[in-house]
Amino acid sequence: MAAVDAGLIAGWLAARSAVRGLPAPVSDRGGWRVDTGLPGETRRHVFPAACPGLVALGAAIDEPLVLLKLAGTHAELAALLPPRWRLEPLAHVMTCAGGFGGGDLPDLPRGYRLLLERDGDRAFARIVAADGGTAASGHAAERDGIFIYDRIATEAPHRRLGLGRALMLALQGTRRASASRQVLTATTDGRALYTALGWRVHCPWSTAAIPAPASAA
Repeated sequence: MAAVDAGLIAGWLAARSAVRGLPAPVSDRGGWRVDTGLPGETRRHVFPAACPGLVALGAAIDEPLVLLKLAGTHAELAALLPPRWRLEPLAHVMTCAGGFGGGDLPDLPRGYRLLLERDGDRAFARIVAADGGTAASGHAAERDGIFIYDRIATEAPHRRLGLGRALMLALQGTRRASASRQVLTATTDGRALYTALGWRVHCPWSTAAIPAPASAA
């Protein structure tokens, strides 16, 4: 696999913060820090490659709710951290050049309708079922030559109907610059879906955190 593109990781992280309403990433110890301030995550440190800053953070941090992320394999990240850190399921950074999935928005199954909203360089798409409930949804954002797809999800009762592909193509249609690089992160299951649409794995995406102490009975 080719070397990780640090600029792509930085652009994806900035666009992710924008689409989620989080603080912008700041450079920190050879990577970037996002002070997320969420109930399950106080901050995250993201690194495009192993470096002394990542090792130092792993040794110094001893509280839960802090995520260390590396554009590398589980083995690479685990080798840099003390045993108190636990790895989360492996994900993948994926990219796609040009259009994907044929480009044309397919017809939705009977009873489904697509809603698309834009807010500057951000977009939100939702597919509504006949009963008015959300069948699929997803977000996108474009920032500094990077166009990301975020929180793409199809609810279990509505899967295998092509809704995910339709949602992605609708979001793709909001891209302002055709030269913007398309990026997303995928689970192992999602990787197969996106590969079928023409996406390629750029690098593995590993996460580690310190487990929170068990609550007293």
